[in-house]
Amino acid sequence: MKEQILIRINGQDRPGLTAQIMSVLSTYDAQILDIGQADIHSTLSLGILIRIDEKSSGQVMKELLFKTTELGVNIGFAPVTDEEYEAWVGRQGKHRYILTIIGRTLSAKQIESATEVIAEQGLNIDSIRRLTGRMSIQHPSPTGRACIEFSLRGTPKDRQQMQADLMKISSKMEMDFSFQRDDMYRRMRRLICFDMDSTLIQTECIDELAVKAGVGEQVKAITERAMRGEIDFRESFAQRVALLKGLDVSVMKEIAENLPITEGVDRLMNILKTCGYKIAILSGGFTYFGEYLQRRYGIDYVYANELEIDSDGKLTGRYVGEIVDGHRKAELLKLIAQVEKVHIAQTIAVGDGANDLPMLSEAGLGIAFHAKPRVVANAKQSINTIGLDGVLYFLGFKDSYLGEQGRL
Repeated sequence: MKEQILIRINGQDRPGLTAQIMSVLSTYDAQILDIGQADIHSTLSLGILIRIDEKSSGQVMKELLFKTTELGVNIGFAPVTDEEYEAWVGRQGKHRYILTIIGRTLSAKQIESATEVIAEQGLNIDSIRRLTGRMSIQHPSPTGRACIEFSLRGTPKDRQQMQADLMKISSKMEMDFSFQRDDMYRRMRRLICFDMDSTLIQTECIDELAVKAGVGEQVKAITERAMRGEIDFRESFAQRVALLKGLDVSVMKEIAENLPITEGVDRLMNILKTCGYKIAILSGGFTYFGEYLQRRYGIDYVYANELEIDSDGKLTGRYVGEIVDGHRKAELLKLIAQVEKVHIAQTIAVGDGANDLPMLSEAGLGIAFHAKPRVVANAKQSINTIGLDGVLYFLGFKDSYLGEQGRL
């Protein structure tokens, strides 16, 4: 007859500990049904579920007790009946989800709030892991970040309510979250599309041009109304471009060379390119600035708006071609995915304005970044507390895999 025994080992971690435990188990031809390990501040917690002949179980536990005493760690044993084991096996068909929470720092209160939502929805936490590197308490970084990923099992009682509850605590407690189905598409994202203005860069290029043209306040007011979704993007775009009439194109080079790059962009782009992602800029801004960023970061696609220039090198106050608005952004995302032979579920979109909502909804993973209230309210994921490299944690990247400079 065979029986199952759950072995729990905890204490100071040391190299070779698992090998020595396995050496004892292999002597008695134990079958490993499950194994898991966590290591926090060099403190080991190791669980092993074995199936072994009843005649050998007593001797195995005795030898393991001697071995762990020798190694200076604690050990405990618990029998698992056939019925308990089969019930556990039966749960493996349940849906799996990933909840990621991010902040500059994370407190017990913030984690309590997130885990209360998980419990209320009837989900079980299978594992928890920290994605960010260890932070110094003597030399804290102003751009520090903390991220924890929960692996969940089950089916939410009300996913819409769960999303609303997470959104509420996110805004109230200065933390960001992502709740995703843990399937093969999440693990195989391949195309990421970014808005440009106020996403990759911390400005609106049309506002910068307007300042140079002496119409800054007029254009800024129209821009803000458009980003809040108060007026149609096409209408606002035409109004703003018309105000730029007569501006010399030479100012565009000066603006491009001084663009305020958003925190985390350098690191994010380096890692995405290293990992083989296709990257696109889909912008309601202007091609000149998109192409500048394309050269700087090796971006694969740029779709934005083209300003008309007269023979004297002045802006005419008109644009050339089709406006890249919200609808067009969603179309372009689907088009690029088809060209790259990428399933739409493998796509990511990141933006901040109302005209980004269509592509955020279309993408497999849509992320509102430091976005306007209307956008945050309609997006399933948002980042408001840290830089753009926070996207990496929603993709499951771990700092320890990337190195200090973000290189693999």
